Formats: sequence, C-alpha cells, structure tokens
Amino acid sequence: MLDHLVLATPDVDDTAADLAGRHLHTLEGGPHVGVGTRNRLAGIGPGRYLEVVGPDPAQDEPDAPRPFRIDTLTAPALVTWAVRVDDLDAALDAARAAGHDPGPARDMSRRRPDGTLLAWRLAFPPDDAGGVLPFLIDWGATRHPSSDLPVPASLRTLRLTHPDPERVTALLDAVGAGGEAEVVAGESPSLQAVLDLPGGPLVL
Repeated sequence: MLDHLVLATPDVDDTAADLAGRHLHTLEGGPHVGVGTRNRLAGIGPGRYLEVVGPDPAQDEPDAPRPFRIDTLTAPALVTWAVRVDDLDAALDAARAAGHDPGPARDMSRRRPDGTLLAWRLAFPPDDAGGVLPFLIDWGATRHPSSDLPVPASLRTLRLTHPDPERVTALLDAVGAGGEAEVVAGESPSLQAVLDLPGGPLVL
C-alpha cells in the first residue's frame, strides 16, 4: 500500500511556503536526529501523506550524506515514495525470493513538536532505479502520521517513468506494490504526482 511521497528540498520552509501559496498547507513533522533532516507533512488521502524533507539547520552536520540526495539538490524534487507493510522482515524475505533486493532493515524515529515519539523500521533498496522503486516502511505499533493530519488534497495519480517499465512493474509486484502507480516508458527515471486540491490540480 502506498504510504507517502517524498518531496526533497534544499529548504523546507521555502518549499512549504510555496506549497501553501498553491493551497497545500503542511504541518511541522519534526527532526530526524543524527540524520540532519527535518520534515513537514500534508495529508493526501486516507492513510497517505506528502513528506517535505530537507536539511535541519538546528542540527550539526551529519557524519553521512543526508538521504534523498538532499545535499545535492538546488530545487525541490519528488525523489521517491514509500510502500507500507505490516511485517517488514516478511516483506523483505518475500521480495528477495522474487529476485528483488529491498535493502537492509533500519530503525528510525523522530519526535513531533508535541513531544510524541514516532518510531518505525524501513528498508531502502540499494538500486532504486532513480527513485522509481519505493522503499518499504513498517510503522509497527506507532500511530500512522496521516491519522493526525488534515487532508487538504487527494492523490489522483502517481506516474513512474523508466527506460525498462517491465522490470519496474515486476519489482513493484515483488514488494506488493503492483497497481499503486502507473509505469510508463521514458528515456530517464522520474516520478510525477498529481494532487487534487480545492483550487485545482497540483503537479509535483
């Protein structure tokens, strides 16, 4: 099941202000301590949200590069997406049995502005096909972030472009994400999402 879209940016507040000007308002999510990032979130349908993630100036520079190519971005970009699973270990085993390496499991957490600690596990594929292949996320006992978000938008379509769409479709099936996105052929990998808002569609 599609969990969330990742809009990476060199400046979270600037991007949030731009989205607000286009009628998509985000709420402060919180910092990813030690990773050097923070995020803001907006609901895009039941059980789904958009994550705006970028550098956290309140943190020291991290020891490793920030995820989602944040350190090299000069403008916001829809860089990848996440698929929610109920049992990450079982999902990893099933994907590997189907010929896809979803990457190793990692523990993550962040603390919301109200002090609530959110904890989850995820796995990033070592080859994400330019962001087209999703990462897997397991929220465990944590309340899903979308549960506390207003839903100002709904996701109309997620389009994945790749030179080898058949391979991408097969790998999506391997992680239980078949049918979650439209896969089309193109010269280079890219993602495009269309959100429906009261003021009209928003293309990311």
